[in-house]
Amino acid sequence: MASTVAPLNADIDVPVNTTDQTSGATAANTSVQVVCYSNLMMTANGMWQGDGVNPLEFSLPLFIVQVAVIVATTRLLVVLLRPFRQPRVIAEILAGVLLGPSLLGQNEVWASMVFPLRSLLTLETVAHLGLLYFLFLVGLEMDIDVIRQSGKKALFVAVAGMALPFCMGIATSFIFRHQVSRNVHQTSFLLFLGVVLSVTAFPVLARILAEIKLLNTDLGRTAMSAAIVNDMCAWILLALAISISEVHSTALSALWVLLSGVAFVLFCIFAVRPAMWWLVRRIPEGESLSDVQVTLILTGVMLAGACTDAIGIHSVFGAFVYGLVIPSGPLGVTLIEKLEDFVTGLLLPIFFAISGLRTDVTKMRDPVTVGLLVLVFVMASFAKIMGTIIIAALYTMPFREGIALGFLMNTRGLVEMIVLNIGRDKEVLDNESFAVLVMVSVVMTVLVTPVVLSVRRPSRRLVGYKRRNLQRIRHDSELRMLACVHTTRNVPSVLSLLELSNPSKRSPIFIYALHLVELTGRASNMLAAAAAGASSRTTSSSSLPAATEHIFNAFENYERCTGGVSIQTLAAVSPYQSMHDDVSVLAEDKHVSLIVIPFHKQQTVDGGMEPINPSIKGFNESLLATSPCSVAILVDRGLSAAAARMSAEHRIALLFFGGPDDREALAYAWRMVEHPGVALTIVRFLPPEYRAAARSFSDASYRSGMDPRAPAPMSNSTEGKSELQMDEEYLSEFRVKNHGNPAITYADRMVSNSEETVAAIRGMDNSTQELYIVGHRPGEAGSPMTAALEDWMESPELGPIGDMLVSSDFSMAVSVLVVQQYVVAGAPVAAVPVPSGGDPMRQYVGNANQRPPAGSTAYRGSPASSTTNSRWSSDTVGF
Repeated sequence: MASTVAPLNADIDVPVNTTDQTSGATAANTSVQVVCYSNLMMTANGMWQGDGVNPLEFSLPLFIVQVAVIVATTRLLVVLLRPFRQPRVIAEILAGVLLGPSLLGQNEVWASMVFPLRSLLTLETVAHLGLLYFLFLVGLEMDIDVIRQSGKKALFVAVAGMALPFCMGIATSFIFRHQVSRNVHQTSFLLFLGVVLSVTAFPVLARILAEIKLLNTDLGRTAMSAAIVNDMCAWILLALAISISEVHSTALSALWVLLSGVAFVLFCIFAVRPAMWWLVRRIPEGESLSDVQVTLILTGVMLAGACTDAIGIHSVFGAFVYGLVIPSGPLGVTLIEKLEDFVTGLLLPIFFAISGLRTDVTKMRDPVTVGLLVLVFVMASFAKIMGTIIIAALYTMPFREGIALGFLMNTRGLVEMIVLNIGRDKEVLDNESFAVLVMVSVVMTVLVTPVVLSVRRPSRRLVGYKRRNLQRIRHDSELRMLACVHTTRNVPSVLSLLELSNPSKRSPIFIYALHLVELTGRASNMLAAAAAGASSRTTSSSSLPAATEHIFNAFENYERCTGGVSIQTLAAVSPYQSMHDDVSVLAEDKHVSLIVIPFHKQQTVDGGMEPINPSIKGFNESLLATSPCSVAILVDRGLSAAAARMSAEHRIALLFFGGPDDREALAYAWRMVEHPGVALTIVRFLPPEYRAAARSFSDASYRSGMDPRAPAPMSNSTEGKSELQMDEEYLSEFRVKNHGNPAITYADRMVSNSEETVAAIRGMDNSTQELYIVGHRPGEAGSPMTAALEDWMESPELGPIGDMLVSSDFSMAVSVLVVQQYVVAGAPVAAVPVPSGGDPMRQYVGNANQRPPAGSTAYRGSPASSTTNSRWSSDTVGF
């Protein structure tokens, strides 16, 4: 029952940290502090009871308001700092400083109403509970095997990044010890300062690398491996510093603390870790942890924290070690997914708010002390950068990358804040030193991103990359494709499309299967990139997130069961706003000719289409605008079904209006028609004034005479040919090469406007078609055949015809492949001759470097093609 009596409380010169009461009472320079709490002060009776009592006088309403203010302020600063590409930890630290006595705390009404001194004990307790679980998550993120796999370079970078600043910081501080450590225990101060100056914040570094797209580069992997080693060494040094930093401790008690800490670590390695492996082996394949198992593991976090706190180190050390010994893989990923949002979004900002409430910049009054502390910090940071540059030079890394690596290793964040708070609790740091080190750490971390971006220059792109679309390569030569998937549901349709593409030893297909993961700052999707890598899959499947592992296994099983296919699985983590840049860079680096991406909608049970993620639509549109090669958007409406995949015959329809995109669609269909189970129907839509009789061929070249009633050319190519001429040439080439093929059916449809186009498509036998292939921009711009459809498009990335086929107005639910050709500027469109047979890679390199002689014709048609009529008859089979 809520109390109607106002809480009894008395605040008598209580410092910001109420947990310092006991130790503070023993110090000569600290006044006695008394804070009285009422046993009946949890909740109020409500604002309508007429008590006249402020709800904020009670603990629970006040705590709710405090948490809401902290979280709202943090999220606001995150949004404001996002354009500057600053890590979230900067916003969290600044939010605490903003709410503390440095700024808003100067207002007595704000300080006494929102953050009164009597409430800080509750706030600190919850903050340390959140800190406990966050350090458990940090331990889960780290993979101990990375230390063995990282090699000597990362190990030496970590050692140089710790030893030099540690020694430099201690030496400089010892020289100026009478100015910078006047009010504290000097030996303990030097030890804590050395730990603060040498530490690298692994969680913050990982998110900075992902934000600036360096996570999967050699520089990023070296920095991550070194940061893991650095972080582990920092916790060892911190445990050592805590054990010997007690002002009233003896040498024997410090020794017992160290031995007890070692015993705890050994217990976790040789007892807890085998128990976790036993638990993993008992989980059936395809199932996740039960609620009871998760509860027991999370209870172990608090027990581990209680053990190390009882030992005399700190509770967060126990939680970190406990998380470190839990095996990587599905168990770790499941725990991260269950905890991360609540811990990092709600509890962790409270800890930074507590740190901000302790940071009072008005206490920085002595310019000598402040200046010398800043000098010590700068000297230690300079020593870390120089040590890293030296190690980088020994391993022949570029000088600029050495500087970038040095600044990355100077990343500060949560670990340093923990060390500073522990030092302040242990009275190793006074208020002035604490405030100076917090602010200098923020400044150093803010500088990391802009300095790294300005210093590191991306490597020069490869040149001689000519196979950027399908029309420029032979239909029976090697095809390089980049298949992008967002979820496991995209995989079957992509595999079905690959099967229809007719992979064989004569015409192999090399596929880069790319799992796209949105970067949200969560550790669970960071693990996808860290485990999978950006160049190849080198880690074991047990270290991959579940979704990524399933996707990789599906593609690798397809590779084992299918001949003529080589698959390399990759993962990329990036925000959707810039994800198209990552895909474009990868496509250009791998010399890809076609990128296949899934549509942003998926089919429902009733046959409709529902959006998967609205951000995927923007990604598709951006990739179409910036891609370095051709792009195909796959709309799955039954292509991935088991019945369709097991069918002996696959019927595909190509709707041809003309233009580069439709020619690219024909080039892909040409490859498909080589499949023995594919039947292709080509429907060409023509305006009524089209007169093919006036356009006869002579060795795939046009006579100068043109029908005056024919539509004007859409655009001139580099060879001086119109799009209409190139359409005729490519169709003629396709006709000649596939003469007598009974699997191909050709039909003409004369249409004069969009209504007749829709009617003609509706009139087709759509029930037998499995896949429609269309161009993104069919025909010439503003053509009456598609002009009206462009005004009613719901999905512009599909083009007018593709949008119409997937709309709810279209009676049949058919899968659609929308193709956009990359138009090579300044180069002929003709396919480069490829010698038959031989090694596909040698054949590919020869194609990339060979240029057809000037003045050569695009295609050489057979003599029969010039004597027969140039127009195919309607509904012709087996031409």
